Amino acid sequence: MSFEERILMELKAEITARAERRRRTGRRLFTGAAVAGLAAAAAIAVPLLTGSERSAYAVTKNGDGTINVKLNEFRDADQLEQDLKRMGVTADITYLKPGKTCRGGRGEIVGGGSPEEWKGSASEKAVRLLPRGGMDIDPRYVGDGQTLVMAFTENADQTSEKPRVLWQFAGYVVNGQVKPCVVADDPTWNDVDGPGRPPAGG
Repeated sequence: MSFEERILMELKAEITARAERRRRTGRRLFTGAAVAGLAAAAAIAVPLLTGSERSAYAVTKNGDGTINVKLNEFRDADQLEQDLKRMGVTADITYLKPGKTCRGGRGEIVGGGSPEEWKGSASEKAVRLLPRGGMDIDPRYVGDGQTLVMAFTENADQTSEKPRVLWQFAGYVVNGQVKPCVVADDPTWNDVDGPGRPPAGG
C-alpha cells in the first residue's frame, strides 16, 4: 500500500467517526469530508450547501487578503477558475463523480515528497477549509508559475432528501504546468454504508 493510500484510509476512518458523533447529537447539518494532501493530509467536516442559492458559488475578498469561496453546487468550474485568476490565484478545479479520482502525476507537488516536507509547505497552507462552510485561499502561497489544484468528489447521492452531504476535497500547489485530470476509479472509495453516508473507514 502506498503512502498516499495509507494516509487516505486513516483520514476516511476519522471522517467516519466524526460524522457518527454528529449524527448522535441529532444536529441536522450538511457535512463534507475534506481530504487534502499528497492524496490526503488533513481532514475536517465542513458544510456544503446545495440548491440554497442560484449561483454555483460565491467568491469574496477577506480583509486579510485571503479569498473566501463558498460552493453551492458542483458546476461552473471554469468560471470559478477565471474569477480566482482575476483575484491573483491560478487554479485548476475539477468536480468528480462518486468513486472517482484524478490519476496521479499531474505535476510537481510543492511539499509532495514526504509527510515531513508537506508539513508547513505552500500546499498545506494555500487552502484553509472552514467549519461553517467554504474555504479561504491564501494567494501568498501560490506563486508565479504555480497552480492551486483542487478536486472535489461528490456524494454518492446528491439528489437524496437526506440532510447529510458527503464530499471529499484534495488540494495542493503544483510547480509549472499542470496536466489535465485523467479520471480513474478511486481504490479507496468504499461507500458500503449507502448514499449520503461517509465511506466505512476507507
